[in-house]
Amino acid sequence: MRRSLILALTILLAVSANAQFKNVLNKSKEKLNTSTGTSALSNAEIGSGLKKALKKGVDDQVQKLTAVDGFYKNKAVKILLPEELQKVDKTLRKMGMANLADEGIKVLNRAAEDAVKEAPPIFTNAIMNMSFTDAKNILMGADNSATQYLQRTTTSPLYSRFSPVVSQSLDKVGANEVWAKIIDKYNSLPLVSKVNPNLTDYVTNKALDGVFTMIAVEEKNIRTNLSSRSSDLLKKVFALQD
Repeated sequence: MRRSLILALTILLAVSANAQFKNVLNKSKEKLNTSTGTSALSNAEIGSGLKKALKKGVDDQVQKLTAVDGFYKNKAVKILLPEELQKVDKTLRKMGMANLADEGIKVLNRAAEDAVKEAPPIFTNAIMNMSFTDAKNILMGADNSATQYLQRTTTSPLYSRFSPVVSQSLDKVGANEVWAKIIDKYNSLPLVSKVNPNLTDYVTNKALDGVFTMIAVEEKNIRTNLSSRSSDLLKKVFALQD
């Protein structure tokens, strides 16, 4: 009987101590959440905050890339010649035709700048259709989780929208004429292998690479730079991953 009472008392004390510990822990969490501004965040608020951050980041970077020289003067995304044409560039420069080679590179970048103007509605659709599970995985994932999500969900429709614009832009700025002249010049040189690349496909893929490169830069900035969190909601949401 006495041993049973002792056992019961021990269990009661353990339960009481555990309850007190949980109470202290919960109060500590409340204080922590209050100090970081993350208390009472609902799933909807988390999703809304992340979508807002992504949309702002995408819009900012797309706008920069669509400006004149958005690709051409940005070392991170500038489109250089495809591998099979790099020998063309080198040969032309050796032959004193550097201006022609530079113009050939510039028109490729102009086509990309035009194409990226088609991106905003596709990105907006992907962001708005993001599930809470997607948002949670992005928020707690790697520094480029959002960029990876956008690559998975937008690459195909972006390519479809970019490709005809690139083709039209190459015609508009005379790229096909410029490159026909460049390639004719090169192919007329003795002892060279003839070249005939698909510039539209090449520039389209490079434009996609450039967009995602800059979105990744913006994503990392939002995750690591507190001053880039432009609203109280963004501060609360991203405090969860800090």
